[in-house]
This record gives sequence, structure tokens and C-alpha cells, in this order.
Amino acid sequence: MSRNLYILSAALIVFALASFGMSWTHGANEPGLPGEAQMWRMIALGLFVLGALSGLIGTLTNLFEQASRRHEERERRERKRP
Repeated sequence: MSRNLYILSAALIVFALASFGMSWTHGANEPGLPGEAQMWRMIALGLFVLGALSGLIGTLTNLFEQASRRHEERERRERKRP
């Protein structure tokens, strides 16, 4: 599951970079494209924060899965010892 969260995080950060790049282009000349740079920067910030949170949740999920696997392996070894 953590791999999916890493992929989501990477995709959100790429879209955040694209949105930030859009804030520097002159989109007011294109029909149907919002031309407000502040809006693009807010979208980029929101996507970046969501990407960072997704990466953090993926890392924590990976750590807890690893701890759970090690605990189960330790219990299995202790049962075989007696």
C-alpha cells in the first residue's frame, strides 16, 4: 500500500510543479485558461502539501508494516525454539 502512496505523492508533486510553472507563463492570452498567477500558486501549494502528506503517510505505513512483519517473524522463531 505504501508504494501506491509514493506514486500518488510523486504525481501530486509533479502537478504542483506544473501549476507553479503555469503561474509564470502568460496564460491570460489563451482562451479558457485562467490568467491569475496567484490562483495557480495556491493550487501548486495545495498540491504540494497534499503530495507531502501522502509521502509522509506512505513512509509511516511502510514503517508500521515492516515492524509488524518483524514482530510476526520474531514470534514464529520463539515458538520454534522450545
